[in-house]
Amino acid sequence: MRLDHVSYVASHDQISDVVQRIGSQIGTAFVDGGIHPRFGTRNFTAPLLNGQYIEVVCPLDHPAAEQTPFGKAVSRKAAEGGGWLTWVFSSDDLSPIEKELGREAVEGHRRRPDGTELSWKQIGVIELLEEPLIPFFIKWNSLEHPSTDGKASAKISEIVMSGSDSKLQKLLPSSVRMQINNEISIEWQLEDEEGILEIAFKATSGDVVIN
Repeated sequence: MRLDHVSYVASHDQISDVVQRIGSQIGTAFVDGGIHPRFGTRNFTAPLLNGQYIEVVCPLDHPAAEQTPFGKAVSRKAAEGGGWLTWVFSSDDLSPIEKELGREAVEGHRRRPDGTELSWKQIGVIELLEEPLIPFFIKWNSLEHPSTDGKASAKISEIVMSGSDSKLQKLLPSSVRMQINNEISIEWQLEDEEGILEIAFKATSGDVVIN
């Protein structure tokens, strides 16, 4: 179990500006990740060090954006003005999480503009809709990974969350609690709304904080 990527939401009209802003802050160019046809969303990605990446995602004018958990989560965040949506962990085996949550992971895929396709399974987005503290989980089927799309020059140093670690631990599937706790540095603050407030990066230009 490892931190795979972090997801930032923008509206369809603003995604280009957001991609330019975040890319210039971390000193890394984003690439067009293509459309998620199953979820009614599209994304751009920027590689990070440690085999991780940032996703900037927006909802599309598509029925799936209102009918699937991920589409709903992205659409709702975009309607609220955008910002950090979630953090995502990858594993080679999702079966313990599937067993605890009582359902199978769903298939996801997206086709890049060059025609290559990435595919994966994901689970936990339904819980994210109710509890913005928690991550969801992914298993890559593709050999390629978005962290190799471009040249990485920054890495995540800290995630600032609103909420409490004790609540996060209660919400997480027991099979991943300790693994997640040891994976990333988290600073906790108390704000009105729970979830990711900002993420700090170490870039070539120095420390960068994106909220």
